[in-house]
Amino acid sequence: MVQVSNQLLWEVVKNNNCFMKKVNGRSRRSGTMRFSVEKNNLRSISSYKHSGIASTQAVGIASKNDSAVLYTKTASKCATTTAIAEIPLNKPFAKVVQTVEKTLSDNYYRRDLKNDALAKFSAVYQANRRAKGVKKVVPVKKGRA
Repeated sequence: MVQVSNQLLWEVVKNNNCFMKKVNGRSRRSGTMRFSVEKNNLRSISSYKHSGIASTQAVGIASKNDSAVLYTKTASKCATTTAIAEIPLNKPFAKVVQTVEKTLSDNYYRRDLKNDALAKFSAVYQANRRAKGVKKVVPVKKGRA
């Protein structure tokens, strides 16, 4: 595959790709929202900043075997799927926060995505706790009885 810049690749895939989900707005003013279900997209927003396809430095957090995993790209776009490093996040919550901050900020990898990565880890952590039965599912309030 030929090397292309990140910006050029984004211009090619931003309007049409297999990961994009378009949701119509509720009014003419709000317009269409574009979401993305691609891997290494922390906010699921179809934008250049959050794209896992068009960026050579992409970050993703996902659940794997009842624990969270931090994914980072380690090579250019022309490499195979083995160019993604997996960092298991199976320590206590405070230690994982330090790990994410060191990986993204202290190594100058993607400092702009630190808050998004911590928010995604928090959501994955809570979901895993509910799945394991450690934390009870919050019942839906039905008003006065």
